[in-house]
Amino acid sequence: MKQALVDDTEDVSLDFGNEEELAFRKAKIRHPLATFFHLFFRVSAIVTYVCCDWFGKSFVGCFVTVLLLLSLDFWSVKNVTGRLLVGLRWWNQIDEDGKSHWIFEARKVSPNNIAATEAEARIFWLGLIICPMIWVVFFFGTLFSLKLKWLALVVAGISLQVANLYGYILCKMGGNSDISKVTASFLSQTVFQTACPSDFQKPGLEGLEIHQH
Repeated sequence: MKQALVDDTEDVSLDFGNEEELAFRKAKIRHPLATFFHLFFRVSAIVTYVCCDWFGKSFVGCFVTVLLLLSLDFWSVKNVTGRLLVGLRWWNQIDEDGKSHWIFEARKVSPNNIAATEAEARIFWLGLIICPMIWVVFFFGTLFSLKLKWLALVVAGISLQVANLYGYILCKMGGNSDISKVTASFLSQTVFQTACPSDFQKPGLEGLEIHQH
């Protein structure tokens, strides 16, 4: 009887890799410092601009402070937080002929290098999208209120933040040159993902992909 039980029993290997990765992606913040600074500089620039516009007495001091915060935000998002929070990186380089080339990288995912969590990705993309929209509102507010001395600063804010948004959208979509279709597709995907996070599963980044455009 004992021998029969042994013969009828088969070893079954259980693969918990997918469950572990899914649980990890639904976890909270893996990179709290990067997540904090992803929002800190851009939100600080907006708050400082509003406070300077209403209460500030030194235009030069306010201008330099906001511009410094915008520059720090541009550098940190482009070089640090995008790589840590969503596994993407982009840059633009000029070749010997003077032509501009966009370079896009996606982080390689392996058992020792798991993709970012859903919370981090959501914070990254929402911060990347919402803040440029706020600067666009500031632009029209500056025009309508005839506070033209702030116009250059607002344009700088729009330019720096839209540049990061443009670069990361192209990077996410693999360097597709049709930016209108790419942006519409990406924004609809982001809104749907935010509204129904449990019904939407983001694909992982598989392999190191480098695209030139």
